[in-house]
Amino acid sequence: MLVLTRRAGEKIVIGNEIVIEILSVSGEGVRLGITAPRETSVHRYEVFAEIQEANRAAEAVLNELGENALENLSALIRKTELTEKSGDSEALT
Repeated sequence: MLVLTRRAGEKIVIGNEIVIEILSVSGEGVRLGITAPRETSVHRYEVFAEIQEANRAAEAVLNELGENALENLSALIRKTELTEKSGDSEALT
């Protein structure tokens, strides 16, 4: 971990496109201004951790659905086909 000391008004550059400016320091709080490309997401760590947890939960659901998805889809198609066939035979009689 790189540790830097900065004062209000000073900046830090990450790569060529991300600039972090120290806007103010008061007590134990520091206000930062961050300039980054639109495609770069910038979050507080707490928010980032919540997003990661939500992504893991969604992936688990998708994996669970993936195991049964083909069986469920096949059953739905069979049911639809049977319903359509029985509807056709009733229309012919």
